[in-house]
Amino acid sequence: MKIARFLLRITLGALFFGHGTQKLKGWFGGGGLDATAGMFKQLGLRPERRNAIAAGASEAGGGAAMALGLATPFAAAALIGTMLTAIHRVHLKNGPWITNQGYEYNLILILAAALIAELGPGPVSLDYLLGTERSGLGWGLAALAMGGAGAVAVHQLSERSAASTEPAPQPTEVAPTTPDGRADRPAEAVTD
Repeated sequence: MKIARFLLRITLGALFFGHGTQKLKGWFGGGGLDATAGMFKQLGLRPERRNAIAAGASEAGGGAAMALGLATPFAAAALIGTMLTAIHRVHLKNGPWITNQGYEYNLILILAAALIAELGPGPVSLDYLLGTERSGLGWGLAALAMGGAGAVAVHQLSERSAASTEPAPQPTEVAPTTPDGRADRPAEAVTD
């Protein structure tokens, strides 16, 4: 079980690190920050550049920390938050199946991160070496709760930002009318 947990933690962390650096730096075939910001704009995540940096940093930083077994419940929470946001903004409307761009893969990643937070990073980790290893049901649930709170915060801040950047409605000009309801506009001058 210790070997499986170690392999799960390293694999999950490394893949998230790669995914985050795709967003931030364009590494591993990613589009980089500008492309990520453009995609986030289409998803309604405003301001898009700030959200792209936050998502990339959460995935790269959370992934690196997860792989190292450092601050494991908090690393798990960062990864869970990005996956919940991805489900909400991209996959939920498509149903569960990945064949339809659904959320099943994201859900497995969320549960894997929560499981590692619950089990702890294990003896081959920085948390263990530093004496800061935390584990148990409470830590697994805390990682889920913190990730959920992060996803809700991203949604709320994005909605507020989108509302504040929308142009103000322009007043429409109403033509004055005569008492009988006909438009009271002067006739246009006709020129030869």
